[in-house]
Amino acid sequence: MLPFSFRRFCWLLSLPWLLSACAGGANTFTQSGQGSYYANKFNGRKTASGTVYRPNKMTAAHNTLPFGTVVRVTNTRNNRSVKVTVTDRGPHVKGRIIDLSRKAARKIDLIDAGVVPVQVTVVKAAPPR
Repeated sequence: MLPFSFRRFCWLLSLPWLLSACAGGANTFTQSGQGSYYANKFNGRKTASGTVYRPNKMTAAHNTLPFGTVVRVTNTRNNRSVKVTVTDRGPHVKGRIIDLSRKAARKIDLIDAGVVPVQVTVVKAAPPR
């Protein structure tokens, strides 16, 4: 039996980049790619973090950032940005890096386009579990 849980082990592996993200400057986590938004069919369903998805909340899905991490997502076509909290895993489409809630997508003018180039920057690291 291991002296610590697998979840704690995964948290420890992510700690160095989380600490550098908190420090700001050149070590801040930033990612560029394609952003999209959740379909309405997910309204009311549980997310990977256990919370219920609500399109009117400022949330997002990201494949690797810890749940509870606050990120700024900027639409690089128009420079509009929003702060969202990571509550789910995804997107599950190749080439996309983040799925936004409908409210967040509307604020950066993503709804009509469906998919836009975005930049994701960590604003606040997730609290330890």
